[in-house]
Amino acid sequence: MSAAAQKRLRAICLALPEAAEQETWEAPTWRIRGKIFCMWRPMDDGTGALWCKAPRGVQEMLVEADPARFFRPPYVGPKGWIGLVLDRATDWKEVAALVTRSWRMTAPKRVAATLPEG
Repeated sequence: MSAAAQKRLRAICLALPEAAEQETWEAPTWRIRGKIFCMWRPMDDGTGALWCKAPRGVQEMLVEADPARFFRPPYVGPKGWIGLVLDRATDWKEVAALVTRSWRMTAPKRVAATLPEG
């Protein structure tokens, strides 16, 4: 599942304007103009997880609502990033929405404006 989930996450990230993949810390990261908006992280149980930016307060809300799926990632968690375990029950529309929001938070305003809201 891990390779398939990573492939699917890659497709979502690279579909965003000016998104680029770069390996960092021995794992793929996706960036807009050099700034990371999403990371893939392997989990101890063989699954994977995405880490991405979230607006203030969203991290706490998601982790509290579903701690089996959402978590506060190390290192970037104190900055409001969220982690989401990607497994067989993953809602890929939800993943796309989270990644897109993180991309919008990272992209320059003019670039973000090129992607219609939706």
